[in-house]
Amino acid sequence: MLTKLQNTILEKIATGAPLSETVDHLCRSVETMSSDIVCSVLILDPDNRLRHLAGPSLPTHYAAAIDGAPIGHGVGSCGTAAFTGKPVVVTDIATHPYWTDYKALALPIDLKACWSSPIIVAGKVLGTFAFYYHTTRGPTKFEQSIVDACVHLCGIAIERDQRIAESRRLAETDALTQLPNRARFNNVADEHGRSSRSWSILLADVDNLKLVNDSFGHEAGDTLIRTVAARIASVCEQGMGFRIGGDEFAIIVCSEREPDLAALAARLLEAIKAPCPCGDHVFYPSVTLGGAVANPDEPAELVRQNADYALYHAKERARGNYIEYVPGLGTSIVKRFRAIQDVTEALREDRIEAFYQPIVEIKSGRIISLEALCRMRTREGEFIAAGHFHEATKNANVAFELTERMLAIVAADARRFIDAGLTFKRIGVNLSAADFYRGGLAARIASRFTDVGVPLDKVIVEVTESVYLDQRDQIVGEQIRDLRKAGMSVALDDFGTGFASLTHLLSVPVDVIKIDKSFIDRVVVDRPGAVIVKGLLDIAEGLDIRVVCEGIETEEQARTLVQLGCTLGQGFLFSRARDRDTIATMLREDSLKTTRKRKRLAHA
Repeated sequence: MLTKLQNTILEKIATGAPLSETVDHLCRSVETMSSDIVCSVLILDPDNRLRHLAGPSLPTHYAAAIDGAPIGHGVGSCGTAAFTGKPVVVTDIATHPYWTDYKALALPIDLKACWSSPIIVAGKVLGTFAFYYHTTRGPTKFEQSIVDACVHLCGIAIERDQRIAESRRLAETDALTQLPNRARFNNVADEHGRSSRSWSILLADVDNLKLVNDSFGHEAGDTLIRTVAARIASVCEQGMGFRIGGDEFAIIVCSEREPDLAALAARLLEAIKAPCPCGDHVFYPSVTLGGAVANPDEPAELVRQNADYALYHAKERARGNYIEYVPGLGTSIVKRFRAIQDVTEALREDRIEAFYQPIVEIKSGRIISLEALCRMRTREGEFIAAGHFHEATKNANVAFELTERMLAIVAADARRFIDAGLTFKRIGVNLSAADFYRGGLAARIASRFTDVGVPLDKVIVEVTESVYLDQRDQIVGEQIRDLRKAGMSVALDDFGTGFASLTHLLSVPVDVIKIDKSFIDRVVVDRPGAVIVKGLLDIAEGLDIRVVCEGIETEEQARTLVQLGCTLGQGFLFSRARDRDTIATMLREDSLKTTRKRKRLAHA
């Protein structure tokens, strides 16, 4: 009988049956061998407390009462056996001092004696195997042989279960931070998605990790990640903080009612921003947070996607802060994703082209300069203006690649125009914020034009006022100075739409300001609009800065601007943006008109 039981238990262990099921079967089988035996198996947790594993004949309240009891000398039969590593036989629970604190639990359910044996594997106590008796007695020789076999079988089963659990823990634990990893996050999120409880996801992205790695080395970056991980763990519920990527963390929030994610996010931001010493340096960590509250019956994948949308939006619009998902947020981000995908494909398939809009002398209509504008050609041959894929340019990598492509195209076109004998004073290229934060901007632009023999005094780079005013760490200002020092001109585009532009012009001068269309629209119908434009023209003249009025669409606007003192303009009144061949024709015709006019004046 004992051999058959051993084989059955070993088979369960080998086939991966749950530990509790295996040990429960063992206890039930042993109890059939004697009417006086009640079997119990306890295991030790990491805190050296006894945890109930199996005891099919013990009342539930008894098992619950001893669950979590600390081991120690005199803590019943099992607590003492686990503590000493030796078997403990108590033949009379009513009188034995080990049971002083526990006999009130045992005697009412007719447990009068207890024999407990430690389960030891490789010198480590894993738990206890115990026989309770309904009579005051000790073990028989036959029971001794049963216990020897059962302790051995329990040791095999528990040790295998712990080994599997440890392997699973390592597989689900991030090595650097010791937080649960992405695999564990996915499992826990799926569990919550199937439950009826209120829950949410917070995603955190560590700011400036790449900068720390590049500036101070990856050891410093690892210190920053470990610090952020520890601070996240200190704020969230135990086991509910996860590292799911290089600089990305997740937190699962559970509550009986809808959680206040904003309050938790505020506590996280406050906890994380404390100074972080690292060798000779001190970092001030920050994270950007996005969160989403799960709606009833909402799958985990959708909650995670919504939190992703919120985090993406926060990184674009509110870095270092928290944004919570609201319906519709995903739509705008999906639109941006699609725009990025479209532009990326167009770059790969060489479908980015330059169109050119003339900048003219308003009185005569003579073309003075050109502004290059980005166009994306569809696979069907239609041209799409940059405004329709503007969302894609909010991605720094896409914006940078577009500029690089436009520089190459414009430089080649400028060379063609010069070789064809066409005259233009300057040809302009628009820059994005991303271009200023890659370093070496002036050298990059200069090499594109000088490599094809275009003089740099033919080049004017256009910077929007929003970029110009964003002079973080003086990067933009320094790059503008470098561009002008290299021989290029700098134009400030959309002038008047930002703040404190005139103040900035004192510290970071430019060569041209282009007054925004919103002012030009009002010069005829709105006296204050005309006054502002006149004031800007006067100030620019005093600072020796040329002015171009943008968005001129009517003859009346043109006449008014000339009266106000503006000489250069740009807009649909003169020409829309045209492809290179059309603009070349326009330059040629413009040159012929100028030549004929000079001849007439010479003969007059």
